[in-house]
Amino acid sequence: MNVLVIGGGGREHALCWKLAQSPELETLYCVPGNAGIAKVAECVDLMLTDHQAILAFCKEKEIGLVVIGPEAPLVEGLADDLEGDGIAVFGPDAKPAQLEGSKAFTKLICDEANIPTAKYAIFDNASDARTHLMTHDMPVVIKADGLAAGKGVTIAHNAGEALRALQACFDGTYGGPGAKVVIEEFLDGEEASFFALVDGETILPLATAQDHKRAYDGDEGPNTGGMGAYSPAPIMTDEICQKVVDEIIRPTVSWLADAGMAYKGVLYAGLMVKDGSPKLIEYNVRFGDPECQALMVALKSDLLPALLATARGDLSGMTLDWHTGASLCVVMASKGYPGDYEKGSEIKGLEEAAAPEGVEIFHAGTAQDGDKVIATGGRVLGVTARGESIAEAQSRAYEAVDKIDWPEGFCRRDIGWRAV
Repeated sequence: MNVLVIGGGGREHALCWKLAQSPELETLYCVPGNAGIAKVAECVDLMLTDHQAILAFCKEKEIGLVVIGPEAPLVEGLADDLEGDGIAVFGPDAKPAQLEGSKAFTKLICDEANIPTAKYAIFDNASDARTHLMTHDMPVVIKADGLAAGKGVTIAHNAGEALRALQACFDGTYGGPGAKVVIEEFLDGEEASFFALVDGETILPLATAQDHKRAYDGDEGPNTGGMGAYSPAPIMTDEICQKVVDEIIRPTVSWLADAGMAYKGVLYAGLMVKDGSPKLIEYNVRFGDPECQALMVALKSDLLPALLATARGDLSGMTLDWHTGASLCVVMASKGYPGDYEKGSEIKGLEEAAAPEGVEIFHAGTAQDGDKVIATGGRVLGVTARGESIAEAQSRAYEAVDKIDWPEGFCRRDIGWRAV
């Protein structure tokens, strides 16, 4: 089978790396790809927004499955356009993709399906939002309603921070000006991520993980798209995972199906867990990045049949096997990220760093310049390792990080600290 992966980040490199191992795969393509993906797939220079060009490519190459990595093409309806021409797609249509595309949409489902979540209010103008804030306890959570590449959430500890976050949302910092804003109560507890494949009805739990959103050690600094992750999340016991399925995932899937918006793809629930009770923070409609990197090295089974069964609505009876132990991903980013950063610096030592068994280096913002690998983005590499424990995976990942020669890059040195 010929497969096309959409995207060019670390998540897509991890997916391509895993799919390339499938005996059912004939040729693997990726739009647009990166320097790392080019080693396992044929990269194709097409615009993600040019749905007709992607559709024409799929027909020309007889693509049997399209795997859409990032959230933006899903929200913009790429799956709808491809499926409308009979092409199997892993990833939800535009309507159910509103789970990530609109936090207000998700809150509506939580209300109607009795899904545990934070108390909230939604505003479409700054004046009413400011008035509401004046009576709100601190800390408070300010969320831009739409897509914001993981950066549209602010935990404000005082009124000044909250007002500045509101202004940024309404000024268009996280999307078009005039968008909606969700103001939520602050939930304390421990954050975790839960992933499941959904074929419209059947739910196949995958694994759990914990992400590190803050830029610097000790969870300091601004929010980012993610500076590292590990799997599994120790707080996610079998009992809590079952609660997530019964109280959060299944009611959501049922609500969407009843509304004529059957969900097919991976459903990623961001959770807050306290005293054994999970609450939904937000949904994502794709694999997390960098959680996907940790999940793919932990997965023992062939990924391709599972993604194809999801796309075809045929997950019933599917099982997956996982390696024992743990996995951990450390993101290396360009200095200055998530603010301004320079592009074009050379990265050396990648082959030596990836040589030990169980260590994989997934590329995100990279390009090939002759025989050089250069940095082209903010988050650039995902140095990922497996181990018998999170501590061992952490040690092996940082051993690999230390072999990479890239003075213009940085990483957190404490990924996995909560578990270790």
